Amino acid sequence: MENALEPNLAPAGEPALTPTGRAILGMLSLGKTSGYDIKQLVDKSTRHFWAASYGQIYPELKRLEDQGLVRGHEEPTGGRPRRVYELTEAGRAALAAWLASEREPLYELRDEGMLKLFFSDVLPEQRLANIRAMRRRMERKLEQLVAVRAHAHEMSPGPALTLDLGVTTTETFIQWCEAVEARLAEKE
Repeated sequence: MENALEPNLAPAGEPALTPTGRAILGMLSLGKTSGYDIKQLVDKSTRHFWAASYGQIYPELKRLEDQGLVRGHEEPTGGRPRRVYELTEAGRAALAAWLASEREPLYELRDEGMLKLFFSDVLPEQRLANIRAMRRRMERKLEQLVAVRAHAHEMSPGPALTLDLGVTTTETFIQWCEAVEARLAEKE
C-alpha cells in the first residue's frame, strides 16, 4: 500500500498525487463511477501493468475528495448504498498537469518470479522450474492480451498503443524464458 507521495511531484500550488491517485483521476476522466466500478475497470484494463486494490482505491478517493479533485455523491442502486465520483475542474487540471509533466515517469515492477530468480542461488536446483513457471504465467497473460487485441479496433489510441506495448513486452519475456530454459537444460 502506498503511503508516501513522490518528492517534487507537483509544482508549487498544484496538488501532489500518489500513483494510485493519478490512476483514479484517469479512470474518472472516462466518466463518473463508484470505487467498486473503478476497481472493475482496473481489473479489465490496467491491471496488467498498474493494479490497484480496494484498500488503495477507497482511501485515495477520500483523499482526492478532500483535496477537491473529485466530487462524490450518493447514488443508491437497487436499495444498496453507492457513492459515485466524478472529476472536478481542479481534478481535470491535476490530471492534465500530470500527463503533460516532463518528469521521468515512475517505473515499478513487482514480479515474484523475478524475486525467486534473484534469490535462486539459495536453491539452484529449483531455478529451471521457477523460470518455466514464469514462462507459463506470461503465456497465460499473452493469451489474455491477444484476446483483448481482437477488439483493439474499438479502442481509442492510448489504450490500443498500451495493449500493443504489453503484447510486445510479454512476447519478449517469453522468448527470454525459452532461451534461458534451453541454456539451463543443456547444463543438466
